[in-house]
Amino acid sequence: METYVFTKMQAAGNDYLYFDCTRQMPFSDPSRVARRLSDRHFGVGGDGIVLILPSNCADFRMRMFNADGSEAQMCGNAIRCVGKYIHDRGLSDRNPLAIETRAGIKELELTLAAGAVTRVRVDMGAPQLNAPQIPMALPDGEAMDVPVYAAGQRLVLDGVSMGNPHGVIFGADPDETAVETLGPALEKDPLFPERANIEFVQVLDDTHIKVRVWERGSGETLACGTGACAAVVAAVRRGYCRANAEISVAMRGGLLGVSYDGQKVWLSGGAEFVFDGSCKNNGKN
Repeated sequence: METYVFTKMQAAGNDYLYFDCTRQMPFSDPSRVARRLSDRHFGVGGDGIVLILPSNCADFRMRMFNADGSEAQMCGNAIRCVGKYIHDRGLSDRNPLAIETRAGIKELELTLAAGAVTRVRVDMGAPQLNAPQIPMALPDGEAMDVPVYAAGQRLVLDGVSMGNPHGVIFGADPDETAVETLGPALEKDPLFPERANIEFVQVLDDTHIKVRVWERGSGETLACGTGACAAVVAAVRRGYCRANAEISVAMRGGLLGVSYDGQKVWLSGGAEFVFDGSCKNNGKN
């Protein structure tokens, strides 16, 4: 029975199991492995799994699978962990690093202390604001002030893609919002043909926001990097927050820094190792 090894990492509480696949792929069905290992009662526990692979167009390639086995395009927290893993585990000493994702190539700037990565700044690229490209079931044009109904409530959301689709809702303290009810209903609303991450956002001032996020394929998570970016993009476009300033995004797992200049988005934050582990491949993975 084959054994394969993984490393659990977290960034702002967004935890995944990371597999070094630079030499060989340890399993044939990553979707099945993600479902089995992500289970917090019968598996290892996590928001999904991340594969670190060779790339033909960048330094490395990242593939990620949510806890339900669906493959995601991008995760801002996971890619910071990928940067730390690559540097601290000796796969490469390049800085910056170029990482290929399903949402394009992302550049990572690594901040080091005593030879280890302490913070990663990710060039997240330009947000997509045109509804059909998010995608949303709407005609051409920016998806702002879109009415939607969920759990008996009428809500208004803004659509943003950061390589994956997001619906951003501004309101009161998200800790007092029924995220557990509204999140799954909005994730699967026909408005989003590929489902969506849903952000519930409270604006504290022009450089601070508070966010809870319901992630497509994983449920509520402690943080979401692309969700933080989408929330800031929507807040800047509405005039709630300042452009060209680092906006502090408070999520349940910690703080992230996001800046948006009207064209591109940058995401900053830490990344941490949790533990190394191993699993037995029973031939059904």
